[in-house]
Amino acid sequence: MNNEKTRILTHLKAISDNRPHHFRAGALVAGVSLFSMVAAFGTAPDSAEIRNFQRTVVEQLPLSLDAIHAPESNSFVREERILRGDTVAALLSRLGVQDEQAFAFLRRQPDTQPLFRQLRPGKVVTARTSESGELLALTFPLNGPKDNALLVEKRDGKLQAGEQAQMLTPQVVMKSGEIRSSLFATTDAIGLPDSIATQMADIFGGDIDFHRDLRRGDRFSVVFETLFNQGQPTRTGRILSAEFVNNGKTFRAVWFASKDGQGYYTAEGKNIRKAFLRSPLEFSRITSGFSHSRFHPIHQTWRAHKGVDYGAPIGTRVKATGDGVVEFVGKQGGYGNLVVMRHQGRYTTHYGHLNGFAAGIRKGVRVSQGDIIGYVGKTGWATGPHLHYEFRINDVHQNPLAVALPSAPPLAPQQMAEFKHHADPLVDRLDRIHGMNLALLD
Repeated sequence: MNNEKTRILTHLKAISDNRPHHFRAGALVAGVSLFSMVAAFGTAPDSAEIRNFQRTVVEQLPLSLDAIHAPESNSFVREERILRGDTVAALLSRLGVQDEQAFAFLRRQPDTQPLFRQLRPGKVVTARTSESGELLALTFPLNGPKDNALLVEKRDGKLQAGEQAQMLTPQVVMKSGEIRSSLFATTDAIGLPDSIATQMADIFGGDIDFHRDLRRGDRFSVVFETLFNQGQPTRTGRILSAEFVNNGKTFRAVWFASKDGQGYYTAEGKNIRKAFLRSPLEFSRITSGFSHSRFHPIHQTWRAHKGVDYGAPIGTRVKATGDGVVEFVGKQGGYGNLVVMRHQGRYTTHYGHLNGFAAGIRKGVRVSQGDIIGYVGKTGWATGPHLHYEFRINDVHQNPLAVALPSAPPLAPQQMAEFKHHADPLVDRLDRIHGMNLALLD
């Protein structure tokens, strides 16, 4: 080894005597590297030495709980969206379920019947199957406010069914659009769910009559929640903030909840909700407006029409336009099935020609604005399905489309600081949407 070192040094010295200074520096580095390599090779033990220190040790390691309960390696998990016109059999087939016993179990068990009744298009269903198509587990989201899912699972060789709470996580979504024909045509084209469009109409319904006030070129922006379960959208949540520009006039709303109540307010803290909605129906057409004289289609005479008629299919839901108490429910002459509500003492609203009444609607019951009180029909003196709606002040008929509606109470001064802290980020989101390109839709 020493002879090798001496040879390398002699060679490097000969090179350095005949090269410039910068080469000498490089040669020095190379020399150090070579010494390092020689030292490394010189000190590494050989294979025989390593084998002298090797030992074989066998230990019993406990199996983790996760490994015990992990799905079988030969099982498969699939997700499928329910399609329009789907059947349970078609859905299970796409999920890879080839299990006649499981299908028979689903058909006969009372707890699994929602699977057959709630095949709503777009709903995501998950199944775990064996290689042969045997059903091992099925998760089916249920309709309703509880956000539960139907869980069918094989345990100890037997299928069992029950409800299970879903762990939903919210995500904030922002959308905007411009009206070219109708609200629903625009929202459908930009992928805005109908439930959000309906909420928007409810929020601004005290200021905008969505039956007659929409204009081509009206714009809207909306910030809302979508709820996800295991990464899949389950349903839409509440609108957090929204803006609607109708005929050049801008309306804004922000959702705010506190220990004293909840609702939608302007950015300044004024309650956006009027004491009454303009219309008791979500969407329909006006077939006869308020007038002092019209030709009656049944009596063939000229008579005053002291209300507004909304044409809509039989069974369309009718909402209470304001908070109040049911004063009358039943049949009354030409009105047919009628509901009369009293609000704040001097206001009454009348809902006639109903096909039927909502569950629980009876005299003396307190009802909140927006609650369903009945369904459109053609009872009484009606030539076709429609709702006859009247708005009276001290029993004097008023035009519900033109009368000045009282506002609901604003936020108290002591709530404003909390409201501003909550509302400013939501208003900022609406401002940011203006920087995006609106969806121009026909």
